[in-house]
Amino acid sequence: MATTITKDNLDEETKAGLVLVDFWAPWCGPCKMMDPVLEQLEGEYGDRIKFGKLNVDHNQDLAMNYKVMSIPSLVLFRDGKAVEKVTGLYPKDKLAAYLDKKLAAQA
Repeated sequence: MATTITKDNLDEETKAGLVLVDFWAPWCGPCKMMDPVLEQLEGEYGDRIKFGKLNVDHNQDLAMNYKVMSIPSLVLFRDGKAVEKVTGLYPKDKLAAYLDKKLAAQA
């Protein structure tokens, strides 16, 4: 289960290793479509990548800070720093290939 990210715990939750934070909103149709994909990926990568979810309706300041203009957006953190952002709906195999590349680059 992905960790709920807020302004109060963002720094703590992203400080070590790779963390993929899903910027989403409950009214967002594509976000709902991404949920099962991210859950499956968390099941496969959860031992190597931490997964988090940030509700943009409740954390608009963080969304602006990370230049999230549309959702769903996935922001990848490495050791506390936001290093990349991908926006839009992605199929599982494409996101898995993306995560594999990021893990290989970290090794």
